[in-house]
Amino acid sequence: MNEHDIAPARVEDVVLALGLLTRLPLRVGHESALARGARAAWAWPVAGAAVGLLAGLAGTLGAAFGLAAPFAAGIALGVSVLLTGAMHEDGLADSADGLWGGPDRARRLEIMKDSRTGAYGVIALVLALGLRWAALTLLVEAGGLVLAMAAAGALSRAPMAVLMHALPNARGSGLAERVGRPPRETAMLGIAVALAIGLVAAGWAVVAAALWAGLATLLVAAVARARIGGQTGDILGAAQQMAEIAVLAALASAAG
Repeated sequence: MNEHDIAPARVEDVVLALGLLTRLPLRVGHESALARGARAAWAWPVAGAAVGLLAGLAGTLGAAFGLAAPFAAGIALGVSVLLTGAMHEDGLADSADGLWGGPDRARRLEIMKDSRTGAYGVIALVLALGLRWAALTLLVEAGGLVLAMAAAGALSRAPMAVLMHALPNARGSGLAERVGRPPRETAMLGIAVALAIGLVAAGWAVVAAALWAGLATLLVAAVARARIGGQTGDILGAAQQMAEIAVLAALASAAG
């Protein structure tokens, strides 16, 4: 690829990232997004920031029309889930069911592939949504919802590419396997993009938020390696959710 091809390729990566990670009405074939998935992984934080921005605007609009902070936060949370088709939440629920509900690696992977949601999955979803809602409520009250959600959206998508690069695919099939393994440079570029977006959106508060997101990612990685020997698409979704909670909590604490 020569220097004249770089800019169009970068724009294409952003479009493909939006097509893969959101339900926005873009003319991007799912197979096309998968075909270039690993190479476009650096742009996943951009897609996350877009989701956070739109969801934050919806919540802020609700507050502007007189809704109390908890209800405005609920609107922001609901829009965020709708924009992604709940794909990350689904990954969190499946991961919780599989990682803690199976006696051995094979059974854990089998449970994670099952479309039914068990007790661990339900509990994980309730806790995750509750923690995000609580943080968003505080951010609505502080007046920083839009930028905080944009920062959280970006910072919580970078860990997915990092885990895909650092950990083997535990199943050898599925969405994560079809997307491929991002090169180290792509994963590092994704981190840089996420940090840049976070710095613009949240200022120096992004430093603490990024550190907490990193710790959450390390925790997910350690558990996944110990319990199933690597990562899957569900593990990536769980990592995104954990990182987003960490970032929102850090930014809400800083805003308070």
